[in-house]
Amino acid sequence: MGNKNKTISFRVNEDAFETLREIAEERDISLSAVFRDYVDTLVAHDGQVRVVPEHELKGGSATETASPTESFPPKVEVPKSFVREHERLELEAEHLREQLDEYKQYVTKLSQELEEQEAQDVIQLEELDEEAEEEPFRLG
Repeated sequence: MGNKNKTISFRVNEDAFETLREIAEERDISLSAVFRDYVDTLVAHDGQVRVVPEHELKGGSATETASPTESFPPKVEVPKSFVREHERLELEAEHLREQLDEYKQYVTKLSQELEEQEAQDVIQLEELDEEAEEEPFRLG
C-alpha cells in the first residue's frame, strides 16, 4: 500500500481566512500549500513548532518566553556513552546478520548434499522384485 493523501477540513473566521490568503499571495503559493508547509513542519519537529515574527529572526529583540541564546527547534545533547552503545549495537546487529546469512548458506549446502545422498541411496522396489526372482531360495 502506498502513501495516500488525506483531506483535512476545518473552519476559520473570515479575518483569519483573509490573512491566510494574503500569506499565500505573498509567497506566491496556494492556500492549500500554506497549510501543507505548516503541517510538514509540524510533523518534522514532532509537534514542536513556534511562530516567531520575522523581525525577531533577523536579529531583533527576543520575546519574553525565548532567550536570545535559545535555539529552535530545541536541541538535545546525548551522552557519548549512549552514542557509543548505539554504534556498538548496530555493529553487532550487522555481524549477526552476516552470521545468519552464512548459516543459511551452510544449511542450503547441507540440504543439497542430503538430497544428492538420498538420491544415490534410493532403492527401487522393482529392482528388489527382479533380484528376488533371479535368486532362488535355498533351504539349509
